[in-house]
Amino acid sequence: MTSPDSARKGLSLPNRITIGLLALIALVVGLVILINTVSENKGQAAPGESASDVEVVREDSHRLSQAPDEKAVLVEFLDFECESCLAAYPVVEDLSEEYGQNLTVVSRYFPLPGHPNSETAAAAVEAAAQQGKFKDMHARMYETQTEWSHTNEDRSPVFRGYAEDLGLDMNAYDAAIADPATMDRVNADKADGMALNVEGTPTFFLDGRMIRPATLEEFRDLIEAAIGS
Repeated sequence: MTSPDSARKGLSLPNRITIGLLALIALVVGLVILINTVSENKGQAAPGESASDVEVVREDSHRLSQAPDEKAVLVEFLDFECESCLAAYPVVEDLSEEYGQNLTVVSRYFPLPGHPNSETAAAAVEAAAQQGKFKDMHARMYETQTEWSHTNEDRSPVFRGYAEDLGLDMNAYDAAIADPATMDRVNADKADGMALNVEGTPTFFLDGRMIRPATLEEFRDLIEAAIGS
């Protein structure tokens, strides 16, 4: 039996150079394939999901408005404790009203870690959504944001008061808040957002494509182009 070392010693210098070059080429090709694979997968799917599982809009995503003649879908990833989201809130409301015949508007949770009550607020809105009051609680959070936001004090009693004001079944509301599935629903939105490269709020998608309008006029132009008006 011939050992690897003795086999190498029996090769001519040109052959050894050729084999060395082939090995180097194989290594480079392997690295290129690995880098391309990582680049293609980056930002497309959360750990444990395939890219096809990541959706800008899911079947259970909350619709702020549903267009009777839908031609475009606007999705906002939002944080109820975010001042920029508060500033965007009336803009989204106006666009929803202006283009409501053709534009469906979807809201998805994306609570940020720097906001101490953002997850609590999202859970309260989700608990209200389970009783058909998503839009009402969504609006209430923004209308009162300056009263409850940016404090480390737990604001869940405040949000419970909003639920009472909306006439919710409080036993069902309390059960929803206590149920881990409610926060799981919030986190599912955030996971999709992270997989879609959402880094802050508000982040908008129009017909599945991330948009960054700098002005209201640009926002309108994008929507009008999408709905074909």
